[in-house]
Amino acid sequence: MEQRKLGNLEPKRVFAFFEEMCAIPHGSGNTKAISDYCMAFAAARGLRARQDERDNVIIWKDGSAGYEDHPAVILQGHLDMVCAKEADCPVDMARDGLSLVVEDGFVSARGTSLGGDDGIAVAMALAVLDDDTIPHPPLEAVFTSDEEVGLLGASALDCSDLKGRMLLNIDSEEEGLLTVGCAGGSRCDMTAHLPGGHSCGALCRLELSGFLGGHSGIEIDKGRANTNQLMGELILTLSAAFGVQLMQLEGGKFDNAIPNHTTASLLVDAASASAVKERAEGWWQEAKARFAESDAGGTLSVTLGGELCGSALTPEDTRRMAEWVTRIPNGVRAMSKDMPELVETSSNLGILSLTGNDLTITVSVRSSLNHVWREQLRELESLAGQYGADFRAYGDYPAWEYRKESALRPLMAEVYEELYGKKPAIAMTHGGLECGIFSDKLPGLDSVSFGPDLFAVHSPKERLSIASVERTWRYLLEILRRL
Repeated sequence: MEQRKLGNLEPKRVFAFFEEMCAIPHGSGNTKAISDYCMAFAAARGLRARQDERDNVIIWKDGSAGYEDHPAVILQGHLDMVCAKEADCPVDMARDGLSLVVEDGFVSARGTSLGGDDGIAVAMALAVLDDDTIPHPPLEAVFTSDEEVGLLGASALDCSDLKGRMLLNIDSEEEGLLTVGCAGGSRCDMTAHLPGGHSCGALCRLELSGFLGGHSGIEIDKGRANTNQLMGELILTLSAAFGVQLMQLEGGKFDNAIPNHTTASLLVDAASASAVKERAEGWWQEAKARFAESDAGGTLSVTLGGELCGSALTPEDTRRMAEWVTRIPNGVRAMSKDMPELVETSSNLGILSLTGNDLTITVSVRSSLNHVWREQLRELESLAGQYGADFRAYGDYPAWEYRKESALRPLMAEVYEELYGKKPAIAMTHGGLECGIFSDKLPGLDSVSFGPDLFAVHSPKERLSIASVERTWRYLLEILRRL
């Protein structure tokens, strides 16, 4: 396995810029250096550019000869990458560059994620800006920061000086797929402040583990178990039969990830402890049948301990809180009418946490229709009110709603078919993309997202297909020529 200069690969300019970027640490929240690199690039070529306090960069370039008066086109990608590495990898991704590897037709990074998502978009845009022989309309290259942690750069960007109303987002990871819409959504926290008290009883520890989990935007329709909601169901079952008291509850780490591990500790009457264990295990034998095909690897562990005294919720509050958890909408709520195979609306009960006597529930809601996910927030706020809980919604990002009339989409489909002899797939995604934010800020914006083949993104196994980059580059150049 030999490390080589990516500048030897085709297209040379694209891989040369990508390699330069890989030498600069640029994880989310650490984008100043890569932002400065883009500004230095513009200055060296006499291109107008601006940088804001969030490290977003816009670079302008006039249209090539014969294209000067054509409508401007926006080239868009994000500067930050997800920093993931193997446990024994010595690279400090906040300070060190990546160790690049070329093998079997792919580029990867030794021991770390590669950042092809979305460094390859920035590299392609820089390569276009760098080459005065490429035919193109006036260009506005928009490079955003902190996309991976909530689309923060795009949300903060002042777009008032952008003239383009066609946007090419190079942030898809499957060649031959044109993405033309995405979900919007929000995160909400609901916290119930409960009196609790000092109680004694036998300890019963419950643990749901070994489930697949996954991304709530991509895998929400796969029928996978949500361990937070399952735990609420189990505690409600035990509460109705035995009057158990909740001491500890912890599940999930991210609002947008399907939780695959949840634990709870209960105080139970010592004389009933064995019966509690038997009832819990019987419940699991029935519950796991729901996931026999979609998520069969999960397990329930029930462990009994000795006598214990400590802070716990009352039996009534335990029952009410478990009931609340089970009533929270979770999973797919509606499929798209425009694209029936696509999830339109979903909800994910991502985090459960009992801290002292405060129970906090965090939910991620998504919909490809802006008014629908806002309706979900109102529904959750009403439900929280029924259980005396505080409610806070934040981190809003707008849906990129499907545009029935588009000049860009049919052009890009036509070009792809002419180049490669087959029609591209046209789809929407239930994940969030920056196109939604730009569509909200730039009325009338016509957007399409595309990109080369990337595999295992956000992980140390990430790989970028060299041949796919070359094909995607030729595709981009032909689109610009047509525009």
